[in-house]
Amino acid sequence: MNRKNATLVLKGICKTFIQGVDQLDVLKNVNLEIKPKEIVALIGPSGSGKSTLLQIAGLLETPTAGEIYINGEKCSDAGDTIRTTLRRDYLGFVYQYHNLLPDFDAAENVILPQLIAGVKYKEAEDKAMWLLRRLGLEEREHHRPAELSGGEQQRVAIARALANTPKLLLADEPTGNLDPNTSDNVFLTLLEVVKETGLSALIATHNIDLAHKMDREVSLKDGKLIDVRATNFVSQTENFY
Repeated sequence: MNRKNATLVLKGICKTFIQGVDQLDVLKNVNLEIKPKEIVALIGPSGSGKSTLLQIAGLLETPTAGEIYINGEKCSDAGDTIRTTLRRDYLGFVYQYHNLLPDFDAAENVILPQLIAGVKYKEAEDKAMWLLRRLGLEEREHHRPAELSGGEQQRVAIARALANTPKLLLADEPTGNLDPNTSDNVFLTLLEVVKETGLSALIATHNIDLAHKMDREVSLKDGKLIDVRATNFVSQTENFY
């Protein structure tokens, strides 16, 4: 695939951390492309570098080497201002911890990111209400985070991540803090909404059953990205393009 037509392209990504006199190579020549509307599961043991890879894909961390393309735009060398703009316009994030604003209710937590992006209040409110209702929170829209269960809080966080209609959703163990039953329900709802809205997504998870429900699976092992279940995916080749 031509990288101009991909939602995300990571080419030759390496990440090295220096710890005293030791060098820790977390990512080693990682290549990945995600197509429009494709949902990719990122699996691997704890400490394998999944979070680091997501932070690099989300322009929150700078790779030691390699190139990043988002929606066809090279952004590996972009400065802070451009990275912030790209994150606002193209990316949505869901983390293991919801990080909701405690003094604002569910709807306000979803409205605020839209206002920051320049959306008018009524339009932002309508979008927030639609997302929250789609996520099964129609009776919890005006409850603050402390008044919501863990699963409800995480669904608000998902709504917030989708509020500005990103091209790419990045999720790091989005249900890892929930009990198994709640986790499965929230995760399946996340997948449904992502498919409905036509986003691409890269979702890190330890749950293999949930990973199987996505379009494709890739795994990090010893710093390298390995195909688990792929559709036209090119991995770890010298001729990536």
